[in-house]
Amino acid sequence: MKKSELKRILKPLINECIKESLMEDGLISGIIAEVVKGMTSAQPIVEAKQPQVDPVRERMQRNAFSKEQGSKLQEHRNKLMSAIGGDAYNGVNLFEGTTPAPSQASPSQQASPLSGQAPGDAGVDIGNLFGSVGRSWNAHMSGLKEGK
Repeated sequence: MKKSELKRILKPLINECIKESLMEDGLISGIIAEVVKGMTSAQPIVEAKQPQVDPVRERMQRNAFSKEQGSKLQEHRNKLMSAIGGDAYNGVNLFEGTTPAPSQASPSQQASPLSGQAPGDAGVDIGNLFGSVGRSWNAHMSGLKEGK
């Protein structure tokens, strides 16, 4: 006997047996009762979502100095100034207003286009990028539109 013939004979028999078991033996009513019981429980299931973290704020907090780190940094600056001599450079504090360079990223961290930039860096002002050609910019663009 071929597999397809056996399947053709057994499939209707198995379907009939399953229907009889579910209906006559009361299995279906037990399943429905359990589902309803689970839906009407006293405690509803609530998904706890993690609060979304602003990546910019998180990076700024990560790069900010604590009071202890700030005092160590100032102490290090003072040591450097005393090492080069207090009267050198006419008493000008070479480290006044400076901030440390950003830390190097480890190889396991994902690369970022702004990874080497300080969080407070405003970047380059491009407001007057086309300053001198701004008046004739339309003439330049019309040449491109015509396909020249």
